[in-house]
Amino acid sequence: MQFPSISEGVIRQNSTENSFNRGKDYDRTGSVIDLVQRGTLLQAEVEGTEVKPYRVTVEFDAGGVSAAHCTCPYDYGGWCKHTVATLLTCNRQPDRIEARPTLAQLLDRLNPVQTQRLVQELVAAQPELIETVDRQVQLMTNAAPTKPARKPRRSPIDVTPIRRQVRQIIREGIRELEDGYEDDPFGEGLLELVDRARSFSETGDGESAIAILEAITQSYAEEWDEISNYGGDVYGINDELNEAWTEAILSAELDESQITDLQGTIVNWQDELGADFGMSLAALEQRWTDPTLQEILAGTLSEAEFWLEDHPDFTQDLALIRLQILDRQDRETEYLNLARVAGLTQQYLTRLAESGEIETAVELAKTEISAIEEASALAKTLRESDHPEEALEIAEQGLAFSGNGLYDFAIWTGEFAEGLNNREIALQAYQAAFSARPSFKLYQGLGTLADKAWKRLKPAVLKTLRQANEWSSNEARVNIFLYENLLDDAISTVSNRYIYNIGLVYQVMDAVINYQPD
Repeated sequence: MQFPSISEGVIRQNSTENSFNRGKDYDRTGSVIDLVQRGTLLQAEVEGTEVKPYRVTVEFDAGGVSAAHCTCPYDYGGWCKHTVATLLTCNRQPDRIEARPTLAQLLDRLNPVQTQRLVQELVAAQPELIETVDRQVQLMTNAAPTKPARKPRRSPIDVTPIRRQVRQIIREGIRELEDGYEDDPFGEGLLELVDRARSFSETGDGESAIAILEAITQSYAEEWDEISNYGGDVYGINDELNEAWTEAILSAELDESQITDLQGTIVNWQDELGADFGMSLAALEQRWTDPTLQEILAGTLSEAEFWLEDHPDFTQDLALIRLQILDRQDRETEYLNLARVAGLTQQYLTRLAESGEIETAVELAKTEISAIEEASALAKTLRESDHPEEALEIAEQGLAFSGNGLYDFAIWTGEFAEGLNNREIALQAYQAAFSARPSFKLYQGLGTLADKAWKRLKPAVLKTLRQANEWSSNEARVNIFLYENLLDDAISTVSNRYIYNIGLVYQVMDAVINYQPD
């Protein structure tokens, strides 16, 4: 695949003004000294302020850049100047890109003895690679295609330090409350301990996770009255505990007496903390043996049949946790059955696509997708699976939905459509992005991309801008109206009594002083 031409508009959109201008200077002065393409990977060396050149790596597909990285320390959002310079140089001098074999192509040239010698020499040069080689050999020589069964822990986990840490976190937090500091000096420390329990659940060791969570919850409950007396609160900790307990319970092998004891304990904690641990209690009651759940996993119960009855508000959250466990256990069919019946459209469609059921996923998406997040997840999965046209079809469908994620999704769709030379969808996407979050840079990009069609599109874009009443859009409105010499619109923008940026007022005053002195 030839490296695609990345439009200047896309490069500007993914970089700050300073990074773009500096990158343009680097491109002009020939700072990009090496350009090598290996399959869908482009690597470049760019001379900068250090003796050693920075190394830029760009991953791409038919839709353009999918990821970009640089060894420089830049971390201020968007692409750095070295990445900008690399892409501009590729656009201006595509003949400088040297096509080299991919890793797979290089290895194909070697016989087994030569391949073995290559690995030995690499490890000799970089001894730390032996651990990676060891892990990969174990994975590749394992005869069983499924994940190995978890080895039971030989000794019970010591939770005494956990109890001590909880008490310390709470006592230090109470001292902060006494000194007049924040309302929740406990949450961060307690959540770190909860995450430690979750790490055991993720490896299938639910028993150890339960032991840790029991220590955390009991110690926390014992101190709750004192926290309340000082007016403290632990924002979100009860919800986090509820989720962590649910995952631990479903990851453990518990006998009936353990289940009965745990039910009583969790109910007591629920009362003491004024919390809602209903999902954890449901997990204890249902486990994996619930008859309805068994029907769902077997694929014999439909979504319509399941939702005929009322279900708790946490039903889908509980299903999501079950999906995580099924995923870890490679139970593909059961994963799909549960996602479908629980109405988890995003998980169901993306897993279908990941499994190679592309046509089915795309066809179902036409009627099942109802949110930006669902369209975004499926479109990105299809793109990663090398199905760009299907990905763009889903992305275009997603532009019809509203929500907090519209701007980022619309920008992603626009850049992807540009890479596929679909200007119509690109313009549609950028207009959606502009509607969600107007900016002067995006306005200019729309004009450049629209070219001769801009005269027809511009009135609709300006109408969208006039209807943008959020205070965050004031800067874009002023800059664009002044750029288009729409002075009355600019004056109207800063005449609003809720204008907070006095600099915008002065900017308009300077621009219109001769037009309307009063």
